[in-house]
Amino acid sequence: MIRGVRGAVTIEEDNPELIYSETVHLVQEITKVNEIDPEDIISVLISTTPDITSAFPAKAVRSLDGWQYVPTMCMHEMNVPNALPLCIRVLLHVNLEVSQKDVKHVYLNDAVKLRPDLVK
Repeated sequence: MIRGVRGAVTIEEDNPELIYSETVHLVQEITKVNEIDPEDIISVLISTTPDITSAFPAKAVRSLDGWQYVPTMCMHEMNVPNALPLCIRVLLHVNLEVSQKDVKHVYLNDAVKLRPDLVK
């Protein structure tokens, strides 16, 4: 079964080191709580708010062991007034044998404001 697994994290400033470290932290947390092996990942879509321009978060994901061949793509979110700033969002498409309601989505830092209904 293919499932979508979501997550998001905010950073303090548009800085390559923060982009890389927080993206890695987010992806590692998503895969840990959902017991996902990189071999089971079909693809990863990563979006950033328009105020993040200094680095590609996908580069951080591809640096992880076992993730070199996982198709990963970055893009910008829509520029909506009053949107949460400095936010990196991730959507993993994964072969996962759990029901949709049992997928654990992960929101870190200020991104917990995006989906308080999913934060456990």
